Amino acid sequence: MSAQQELEKLQAMRAELEAESHSLKEQQSSLENNVLSLEEKIANEELKKEKAAIEELKNRNKAAKDAIAELESKKKKLENKLEDVAQPSEAPAPAKKGKAEKAPAKPEEAKEEAKPAEVDPEEVEAEGSGVTVTAIDGDVLAEEEEAESDSPKQEKKKRRFF
Repeated sequence: MSAQQELEKLQAMRAELEAESHSLKEQQSSLENNVLSLEEKIANEELKKEKAAIEELKNRNKAAKDAIAELESKKKKLENKLEDVAQPSEAPAPAKKGKAEKAPAKPEEAKEEAKPAEVDPEEVEAEGSGVTVTAIDGDVLAEEEEAESDSPKQEKKKRRFF
């Protein structure tokens, strides 16, 4: 073979390789674009998932905050109701005292009320610091006195009434 033929053969082979190289570069570029596009789609899907998760957490937190606010409101209402219930139970006792302490219309009744009721000293000692009963014109008025040292049982009883 001559050098001329060999040169032509090599040039043809070179042209084929250049065409293949160009084809491979186009294929590589196309694949790179596809990869970038897929990565972008994946990133967008991940963003959508994150946004959805964030939105769900916001909704849960809002629901929890609403529930907390509702419970706090209910707690305040119940505390106010407890105070209202506790105050009226304390208020009637002074009202009864006020009615019992009013000055009688007739001077004769005043003398009768001024007389202390006869009390057996043994009964007073047996009762300790419990309840004192005072008789006024046939009516009985009970007054509750607080003991200087309350026992735990007495405290529990007081809590039950409130």
